[in-house]
Amino acid sequence: MDGSPIRFCNDWNVVRLADICTKIGSGATPKGGQQSYLEKRKNYSLVRSQNVFDRSFSEDGLAYISDEQARGLRGAELQPDDLLLNITGDGVTFARSCRVPQSVLPACVNQHVSIIRLDTSKAVPGYILSYLTHPYIKEYIESFNAGGSRRAITKGHIESFMVPLPDLETQHAISHILGTLDDKIELNRRINITLESMAQALFKSWFVDFDPVIDNALAAGNDIPEPLQAKAEKRKALGDKRKPLPDGLHQQFPDHFVFTEEMGWVPEGWDVVALSELATKIGSGATPRGGQQVYVESGTSLIRSQNVYDSEFVWAGLARINDAAAEQLKNVVVEQGDVLLNITGASILRTCVVELDVLPARVNQHVAIIRAEKKAMRRYLHLHLLDPRTKNILMSCNAGASREAVTKSHIESVPTVRPGDFVLDYFAGIVEPLDQRQQINRSETRALVSLRDTLLPKLLSGELRIPEAEKQIAEAV
Repeated sequence: MDGSPIRFCNDWNVVRLADICTKIGSGATPKGGQQSYLEKRKNYSLVRSQNVFDRSFSEDGLAYISDEQARGLRGAELQPDDLLLNITGDGVTFARSCRVPQSVLPACVNQHVSIIRLDTSKAVPGYILSYLTHPYIKEYIESFNAGGSRRAITKGHIESFMVPLPDLETQHAISHILGTLDDKIELNRRINITLESMAQALFKSWFVDFDPVIDNALAAGNDIPEPLQAKAEKRKALGDKRKPLPDGLHQQFPDHFVFTEEMGWVPEGWDVVALSELATKIGSGATPRGGQQVYVESGTSLIRSQNVYDSEFVWAGLARINDAAAEQLKNVVVEQGDVLLNITGASILRTCVVELDVLPARVNQHVAIIRAEKKAMRRYLHLHLLDPRTKNILMSCNAGASREAVTKSHIESVPTVRPGDFVLDYFAGIVEPLDQRQQINRSETRALVSLRDTLLPKLLSGELRIPEAEKQIAEAV
């Protein structure tokens, strides 16, 4: 391709990316492979495609390597302000791009991530990143795909990318404008992480560690089962730091434990039941018949495993299907509050609660719907599925061979503690406002992303001037 896919001002130059870079290149898997990675960081990080998101970097799953392994990847060592571009992957991870954060340095990249090191006398990293991550440019990068079912581009492809290049002052201005939106998006993300951590901490305290039951047992002088003694000692050690529950609430928690074959010691009076007893629907869908023709720009959402992350629904790559395809999947209609669970592949057991904005929706064969018997049970079931103990139970049921999988019957049979209705309703009353706030933040973030994607082409074409864009940003944030 010999030009930019986005219109730009007539007096701007268009250059090959290679002409404004001092380095373009990827790395390799260190000697010894994944088995040789360090458990904790000693010095070097290893950046992989799973860490690279569009305009953001995730430290989840960040690998750590020895100095010796890093020396073997010396040509793949990162520097401040380097841009990262995923050069292989599926339809989700491929072509994602971000700037390396200072916090992960020193670091190297593996063979799935390319380093783009700019000559900063010619180009501003924030401007080039804005260009590489725009949806139009994503399609442009896809057009170079040298892979088959798995997408891939080469160093030569990246070097040949055509980029419109205004003067440095304009580049800095565009970078600042779009970066302001990034800052607000990142703030929303961090707030949501805090809100979600609060919900998970409360669930763990009440329904995994059984802190209120232990407190009641200690106050009553009742025996604590030996497996719970360590937790009881920790509760004792907290002393006055333990925040007492309201009288009407703490009295709803038992002060004895009973032993169950399914889950060990649980609060007396709280039943251990199969998860199916707490749900009115558990089931997955299918890929609609009709090939690519069923996919449309605007229609019913088709939720796939790439959209389901732990505690977060990801809109990137969300498919839309026509009415005929939606009718084929009428038995897997998604409803507000449904819990989604990935049941196959590398993302198996990731789980989230569906968002209202995505409806109407269906799921494909890689995602299960779990519909709680009542509203107060929704987040309880979701947090139960997030619990590492539950994930371990499901993984032990893995029905896949080369590809990991769990079935409907596996999900149905998961042992689940059912607390008293008063406690469950009280719990829902605390976490639902946290969920609503997260939903508001996610909706605002989608609006900010849409604004960012709208602004760049207008700024490049001259349709929108810098002061006008700055005014829009000020109103948005």
